[in-house]
Amino acid sequence: MNFHSLLIEVAKILDSLKIPYAITGGFAVSMWGKVRSTLDLDVIIELQQSKADAFTSALKKISEINYVDDGMVERAILRKGEFNFIDVTHDLKVDFWVVGDDLYSKIKLKRRVAKNIDGKAIYFVSPEDLVLAKLIWNKKSESERQLADIKSVLEIQKKLDIKYIKKWAKKQSTLKILEKLLKEVS
Repeated sequence: MNFHSLLIEVAKILDSLKIPYAITGGFAVSMWGKVRSTLDLDVIIELQQSKADAFTSALKKISEINYVDDGMVERAILRKGEFNFIDVTHDLKVDFWVVGDDLYSKIKLKRRVAKNIDGKAIYFVSPEDLVLAKLIWNKKSESERQLADIKSVLEIQKKLDIKYIKKWAKKQSTLKILEKLLKEVS
């Protein structure tokens, strides 16, 4: 198994349980910007407590040796945080981020975009929402990787809804960073 097949397996599980999701992070950058390597798969999900056990049970069937902490899943649902699934057999990791109840989190999942990968519809965050997510990560970490990812998407995606990005960047206090990057890529 590789990241590509893991992506498809995770999407099948989420679809079968009717758990809304979107791929984000490095995989989404490779979809909307320049292809780059990544060490894990990042997925935002709208996971309800009622589906947690079925979800973790399905994940555990992906590989013979794996790790997912049920307590971490519970806390992530309550706190709208993160938990991990590790396929130890194939040395692969998935970071799941439970979306919040705020308006933007709901909008982001509604704006997700389906892409056909090996005959399977896989949902990705929109390129605009990927830019916004990377702006937040840059704000928290001042990471050059985040800035490079944003530039990559801005350069390649010619039909971005810049008005939408600016609206939310202003709300998340990242508008100055965005405007600087927009000047650099124009």
